[in-house]
Amino acid sequence: MRKDTLWKALGLAGAAGVVASGVLEARSQRVRRAYSPDEIRERLHQRHTRAVATETAGVPLAAERRPLATARRALCSMRRKRR
Repeated sequence: MRKDTLWKALGLAGAAGVVASGVLEARSQRVRRAYSPDEIRERLHQRHTRAVATETAGVPLAAERRPLATARRALCSMRRKRR
């Protein structure tokens, strides 16, 4: 395979990847918009109930979801205090 043919194939593959990701995003957007207001309200209530139950169990939500971000934030605040 010649060098220019290889680059052309890679470029086409990249373009196909961009198109495919756009199609997936559009499909995801349609699915999100398909909820009725009552369904969205119900899901938000469920999430809130779960969040309250987690907090009362003594586990902060931020630490539950993103332990690295929480640790990074703690380290940054310690560095700021040291200055």
